[in-house]
This record gives sequence, structure tokens and C-alpha cells, in this order.
Amino acid sequence: MKIEDEIKGRFRSEYHKGLINLNFTVKKLSYEFLQHLKIHGLTEQKYNILRVLQGFSSDAPLSIGFIKERMLDRNSDVSRIVDRLFAQKLVSRSENQKDRRQKSVEITKTGLNLLDSMRNCEAKADTLLSNLSIKEVKELNILLDKIRGL
Repeated sequence: MKIEDEIKGRFRSEYHKGLINLNFTVKKLSYEFLQHLKIHGLTEQKYNILRVLQGFSSDAPLSIGFIKERMLDRNSDVSRIVDRLFAQKLVSRSENQKDRRQKSVEITKTGLNLLDSMRNCEAKADTLLSNLSIKEVKELNILLDKIRGL
């Protein structure tokens, strides 16, 4: 469905239409993905931290700063989210031996098992762009990278 029909509105220019269309689409896709995460008791930020910890498990333990640099939402309060993940036993944390002010964080077996059980959720997330061919997805990625390059 066209964005004009979706929001029943008009746009002052094609740039305005593009920005509104992009924002609307991101919110719609994010909502769908969040519904899948809720089933597993995770927020987008918690999931993002677990994926960072999983992806860099060979470099573990990781610092809060290292995790924050790789977050999709860099305004997240990583320390507090790690505290919540720790309470859920999805991560372990310890005092950094080199710098006692920092915490070292590692994903636990429970956290890895949770991510493993979410493979179906991740596969469903991949289908959110299934209306596009691989070529179109590659073009979309190029365009999005170009937009962020401003």
C-alpha cells in the first residue's frame, strides 16, 4: 500500500514523503520484531546486548564501553540493561582486573540457550523484508548507508 493511502495524507515534497515513508516503515517493522522479542521476555536493547556478547564471545569478557559502541541505540543505558540481564542470569559480570571501575560482561550458557531458542524468531524477522528480492535488499542497504553518510 502506498504511504499516501496508509496515513491518508499529503506531502510538501518527495523528500518529505521519503522521510515520512522511511520513518513509518521502520516503526512498522520494529513493532513486528518487538512482538517476537516479547515472547522471549526481551526488549530490543537486551537482545542487542546479547547478540553483541554472542558475536564477540571469543573476545570475552567485554567491557560496558565495548558493548555500547556496538549498540544500535547508542543512547541506551548499557549498565542498567546489563544489570537486568544479570538478574535474569543471561549474563555474568565481574570487576575488571585492570580497571576496578569497569565491569567485565560475558554471556552465560542460559543466555546462549535463549538466543539459540530464538532462531525461529530471527527467521521471522528476516521475512519482514521478504517483499524485496536480494538485489532490492542490497540496493536498499546501499541507499540507507548513503542516507546516513550525510
